Amino acid sequence: MADMGHEGGMLAARVIGAAAGAWVSLVYLVPKSGREAASRFMTGLSCGIMFGGPTGLWLSERLGLAGQLTPVETMLSGAAAASLTAWWVLGAVERLASRYGGSRDGR
Repeated sequence: MADMGHEGGMLAARVIGAAAGAWVSLVYLVPKSGREAASRFMTGLSCGIMFGGPTGLWLSERLGLAGQLTPVETMLSGAAAASLTAWWVLGAVERLASRYGGSRDGR
């Protein structure tokens, strides 16, 4: 069986970072209902888990920290950043779509 020690740590960093970013987004802008809170948290968690690695690498390069962060730190910070920004990006896309895409009733 393959050694999962390193992979388990990366997965944990990804999940913890995504959950932290989703939590901060909920605290920063309080949801109106429990359903909205659950939706926002799951969106942030999903995006943080999926895009945490690429976001962490991009951030470390942009900030000039590529040689100074461990892979776990890069994953943790990337997952948190991706999770935190997910809801804001989706909100902006929704506003653009409603502005330029017509009304919701199909007209």
